[in-house]
Amino acid sequence: MSSVKLKSIYLLLFFLGSFQLFSHPMPSSMVVLKVHEKSISGEIQLPLGELQSAIGMSVNDNSEHLVERLGDTLRHYLMAHIRPKSFDGKAWTVTLGKMWVTEEKTNRTTGDYKELIVAFTMSLPLNYDLRNFYFDYDVILHQVASHQILVNIKEDWQQGLVSEDSTLQQIGVIALDTQTGKIPVFQVSLQEGSVWQGFKNMVVLGIDHIAEGTDHILFILTLLLPAMLMVEDKKWSTYKGLKPSLLSLLKIVTAFTIGHSLTLLLGASQWLNLPLKPIEVCIAITILISSIHAFKPIYPKKEVLIAGGFGLIHGMAFAETLTNLELSVKQMILSILGFNIGIELMQLCIILVIFPLLILLSQTRYYTLFRQIGAALMIIMAMVWIVERMGE
Repeated sequence: MSSVKLKSIYLLLFFLGSFQLFSHPMPSSMVVLKVHEKSISGEIQLPLGELQSAIGMSVNDNSEHLVERLGDTLRHYLMAHIRPKSFDGKAWTVTLGKMWVTEEKTNRTTGDYKELIVAFTMSLPLNYDLRNFYFDYDVILHQVASHQILVNIKEDWQQGLVSEDSTLQQIGVIALDTQTGKIPVFQVSLQEGSVWQGFKNMVVLGIDHIAEGTDHILFILTLLLPAMLMVEDKKWSTYKGLKPSLLSLLKIVTAFTIGHSLTLLLGASQWLNLPLKPIEVCIAITILISSIHAFKPIYPKKEVLIAGGFGLIHGMAFAETLTNLELSVKQMILSILGFNIGIELMQLCIILVIFPLLILLSQTRYYTLFRQIGAALMIIMAMVWIVERMGE
């Protein structure tokens, strides 16, 4: 068959597909990449309707058992159509992981549909460039000419993309070239990052974690409320002076910092791995206990010890942010350091703004009422959080 006829056939398929796309748009596939120090992992998201058209086998019927029915067939098919390689043509190794079908998605444009999600890893030959390569990929597209594949970056530590909530960074679209009738090999050329950029982003992530974490901010406030007061007859009494107040604050904050830094290190390094929900309940309990103490002293002269113990609990929650990141040892060490610095900087900002105001207010007759109302509100909020988190 001549190249002219072949090109005409491709164009005809494309325009027929485009007409179908216009009358009822089809969902696109998506490739989501996570760039690590020595490999790239990710997920492939394949709409079942288009996948069925590509492989000529039923996948929509009884889709909840799709992986069980066609697992080996699907893996063989995917391996034949995912062909990453270096610029000199050296093939990379592709390893497919878990496969599962999503719940039905609702989309006003494309209608309801389900997706097959496939986890995968690409390992490159030794000493090859991880950030620049060819991604020769035509799953579905090799049979469905009007299909599109959106290629995105979700995680790239060197560029500062590490947050689970970060927006996907689209780097291109794989689609049929209507001029040649061929599917072009997609070239991935990632912006050069750096260790410094990754470290800075972790500092920012630590700052954001405190700034967006109402429970952690509230806990800091419960520590500050009584920090400048003396205890007399098992009650909070008068202002104890600037120097004793600052010394008390320094000891409490230092103890809390040591506590959360320890469990942040253990948790992020996977040496300590506890379920998140019980940790969140325990954090709410620490706020409740601290709020009660701010209302009426229940552990006078033991604030430093308690702050250190509560810091251990909060550190486990901090570590959860880092545990899901697939980082190398060097990246993890820098991430723990940067994340912790960010936490401390944000805590310091809160203390520098709030504590001077509390010191001034504590020297007036209004502070007792202010402290009691503030502590009571925190007690209520902590109890609500405990109920909510236990219910979850």
